[in-house]
Amino acid sequence: MGSGGTLVGTSKYLRAQNPNIKCYPIEREGAAVIAGVGVTRSDHPIQGGGYAMDDLTFLRDMKWDGFLQIDGERARQTSRDLACYEGIFAGFSAGANVAGAIDLLKGPHKGPHKGQTIAVIICDSGLKYLSTDLFV
Repeated sequence: MGSGGTLVGTSKYLRAQNPNIKCYPIEREGAAVIAGVGVTRSDHPIQGGGYAMDDLTFLRDMKWDGFLQIDGERARQTSRDLACYEGIFAGFSAGANVAGAIDLLKGPHKGPHKGQTIAVIICDSGLKYLSTDLFV
């Protein structure tokens, strides 16, 4: 989650269509301000992530169904897996989003949404990360 604009806009629209839809912010482990944890580690590779501020006006009235934190290495590996196995050339934050979806389906909390449909936003292309360690 960066500023949260995409998550808030998408969540409001989807919940207007179906109020039973669940929505989860995905933040960088160590920089989970929306979850109320705060920033304990500002060094991470998820460019555009971990910079949300808990006092942004459009976040104030949002009710989340839970909070997910993904570490940078897992986001990196999931981005690589997306490219290798699915042909989706995406960046770090997209990897974090997919890793969070995997947790919801079969993750450490016994997959609270196992067998359900999860929508994920692939918010960036991998093109701008070719000079980073994402695809080395």
